[in-house]
Amino acid sequence: MKDNKIQVALLGFGTVGTGAYKVLQRQKKEMLSKLGVEVELAKILVRNREKAEKKVDDKSLITTEWADIVEDPTIDIVVEVMGGMEPARTYILDALKHGKNVVTANKDLIAVDGRILMDTAREQNRDFLYEAAVAGGIPIISPLKQSLYANHIEEIVGIVNGTTNFILTKMTEQGMEFDEALKLAMDLGYAEADPTADVKGLDAARKVAILASIAFNSRVTFDDVYIEGITKITARDIQYAKEMGCHIKLFGIARSNGEDIEVSVHPMLIDSRHPLASVNDSFNAVFVRGDAVGDTMFYGRGAGELPTASAIVGDVFNVAQNMIMNCCGRIHCTCYKTLPIRRKEDVVSRYFLRMQVDDRPGVLAAVTSVFGNNKVSIEQFIQKRKKGDLAELVVITEDVLERDFNDSLQILEALSMIKEISSVIRVYR
Repeated sequence: MKDNKIQVALLGFGTVGTGAYKVLQRQKKEMLSKLGVEVELAKILVRNREKAEKKVDDKSLITTEWADIVEDPTIDIVVEVMGGMEPARTYILDALKHGKNVVTANKDLIAVDGRILMDTAREQNRDFLYEAAVAGGIPIISPLKQSLYANHIEEIVGIVNGTTNFILTKMTEQGMEFDEALKLAMDLGYAEADPTADVKGLDAARKVAILASIAFNSRVTFDDVYIEGITKITARDIQYAKEMGCHIKLFGIARSNGEDIEVSVHPMLIDSRHPLASVNDSFNAVFVRGDAVGDTMFYGRGAGELPTASAIVGDVFNVAQNMIMNCCGRIHCTCYKTLPIRRKEDVVSRYFLRMQVDDRPGVLAAVTSVFGNNKVSIEQFIQKRKKGDLAELVVITEDVLERDFNDSLQILEALSMIKEISSVIRVYR
């Protein structure tokens, strides 16, 4: 910090970087009043200088050389919004080792290499903040690390991917099939040209790994998360959910009993009266249950240029305040435990199972027998639709171990009277 100014460098100038630039410009007049110092953008690292120069008033901000930033002792904070694993990882570690504080929105990197990044920040007594890595503009990282730190967190359930939530909303409200809703999401700019990371659940898995690590004080990585996407959800499933008073949402789930951690991403039926059921379109929400606070929910825009920039610049201002008080590095990695990840087959769930069966006597008894022999209790049978010689049968189970349910499913698939297992979806409990 020099002359009552804190110098910031941006790494990347795409959608999120441009948003951070705009928010910093908007805040210029109030910085002294808010912070006691000015926060000044000193450099922007880009690949395409010509393209970037068109977006700024001062072309001297633009550089294509990392050395112009990391070797400049006047730059205090590095904001990484490039995304991806490399060179972001190298740049962040390099910046920390050169005594610079770091703010990032890079969920991919944190979900895989969060430990080394945070350990390096602690060794250097620097801030490493990443509020924007999960749920865009919604504050959730800071509340978990500070406001809710006096709790033993029992459960986090999140709608943390706007693309999939938009798709499922349109399937629910307009009766669209998945492919039709995905096309609409792409046409409106809610989905990328390659939507795989969203619709397969990979994006949500990275975010829930980060949340679980913070909430349960034990490192959870992307590879620990069991993942299912929404590509197999059909309009028929949505209709059944409605008839049962439920919605279908893609959830990131993290639970802990203090001895191990359950962490997964998959579609689930949830009671329409639950607050998460009313989170629609591209909005995100994170539902947190703690032993002291009870149930809390954080809701808002989970992505986008300015919502994400709000979180990024908020972190920049937090670092600036820490610098003024000479207390950088005060909030560090919370992972002081080493808890095992619960095996998928040991997870307890309720299930919605839709199948096509022969429309003849004895089928229901056979299905019931298979479940009973494998310790699966049935809450509800529904048989409404018939097509020719086939009937559609829906089973809702009570809480059951996944391995017992899968054993039942394997036997059912081998029965000649079962023509197709159409859908298997978990039910939120």
